[in-house]
Amino acid sequence: MAMSAVLNDPLLRLRPMTEEDVAAVMEIEASAYSHPWTEGIFRDCLRVGYCCWVCQLEDDAIAGYGIMSVAAGECHILNVCIRPGRQGRGLGRKMLNRLLNVGRQHHADTAFLEVRHSNAAAIGLYLSEGFNEVGLRKAYYPHTSGREDALVFAKSLI
Repeated sequence: MAMSAVLNDPLLRLRPMTEEDVAAVMEIEASAYSHPWTEGIFRDCLRVGYCCWVCQLEDDAIAGYGIMSVAAGECHILNVCIRPGRQGRGLGRKMLNRLLNVGRQHHADTAFLEVRHSNAAAIGLYLSEGFNEVGLRKAYYPHTSGREDALVFAKSLI
């Protein structure tokens, strides 16, 4: 399926995450990461009012999610994840753009995120969407062989 077909699919829906979505989100998180977030982290993000969204397909399956905090004129994209079997179809780009638009609606002027140094696909997505590398966080992410650096990216929203 072509990426543009997914992006324009009227049967694809991005909507706010609910408590009922956490089990499906946890399944995706565990399938995508060697060191997944805990259920408590997702529930806390919902409880404190972070911008939490899911990507729901026509069969009602949750294919991905995005989590972002907004404060002091900035938004921080904390997690964007698409189910491994659904990656490469434009869903991550669609979720990223939804989060950026929500940030703008909250009057954020800059978006920040961290990405694993080894995550070439995500880095390519962020660069193609106008993010710039602005820093490095040494040993930021847990890794099977210790810790991995994170690249810090930023994008102006104005």
